[in-house]
Amino acid sequence: MDPLSDVLGDLRADAVVTGRFTFGAPWSLRKPALDGAPFRTATGEPFYLVVAGMAPLRVEPGDCVLLPHGHEHVMCSSLDETPVVFEAMMSAQGIEPRLDTPLAFRAGGDGAVSDLYTGVVMFRERVRNPLLASLPPVIHIRAGDPAVPALLTTTIAGFIEESMQRGAGWRVAVARLADVLFVQILRAYLGKHGSASTHWLRGMTNLQLGRAIASMHEAPQRSWTVEQLAAIAGMSRSKFCLRFRELVGESPMTYLTTHRMYLAAERLAGAGARVSDVADAVGYASEKAFTRAFRRCYGLPPREYLRSCELGH
Repeated sequence: MDPLSDVLGDLRADAVVTGRFTFGAPWSLRKPALDGAPFRTATGEPFYLVVAGMAPLRVEPGDCVLLPHGHEHVMCSSLDETPVVFEAMMSAQGIEPRLDTPLAFRAGGDGAVSDLYTGVVMFRERVRNPLLASLPPVIHIRAGDPAVPALLTTTIAGFIEESMQRGAGWRVAVARLADVLFVQILRAYLGKHGSASTHWLRGMTNLQLGRAIASMHEAPQRSWTVEQLAAIAGMSRSKFCLRFRELVGESPMTYLTTHRMYLAAERLAGAGARVSDVADAVGYASEKAFTRAFRRCYGLPPREYLRSCELGH
């Protein structure tokens, strides 16, 4: 059984927009919300990516970031810079972006350069796909992560460069390659869940459980009850709990706690994270209760985990 293939089997890129952005420091760009899933990788200097309500992410060379829901976001060389809206930046250069044409431009100052290789994948069935609906606003795959195929980031860069040439049949080739790259990014992300990802995907392939799991992922901070989740699934409480345990391998509340702790660890690894803010973001009004749950999951309290992340930076 291959649950990921089951979930993604019918998902095909409808269209892909690619580009290569060269920025010299200082620079800051605000990208409005998109009806698609942008992914980025970069060479040169690190940059920051900021989505409202989330701690800023420092994206190192070779990292890969994916915004599955196309949230508005800011990319910048420094968090102190005032962002320029994408359309205004293009207008200032006399560029009119087109969905059917790869985009290349240079902007910013005369400082250290960041080269961003970027693509936006549009899926006709994106909203109804249970896996995509359950993904977080940002997926950050770090260079050197053992879950990442060794050539992923270089393949993405090569894919963007190839699309810029617009050779014969390039639109079809780009869409097919984007499918492969998108799935590779998701595989790397799901690899972080370990063997539990198989059970989660098994639940996602079930129409009723999939709705409940997607709701937990969409609003992990909500004070969910089993009764509320069972109602979303359209099942009785007892039948919901039984079926959830059969497919996912644990109870709904245990699954929710594990998912919250995964999100918490991701946030604690971000620059400028505060334990109290992270606790609130994953549904804990009490920092003490959050600390107990985090320690049970990771074997150390969140403040110690945060310090280890800061030393790693």
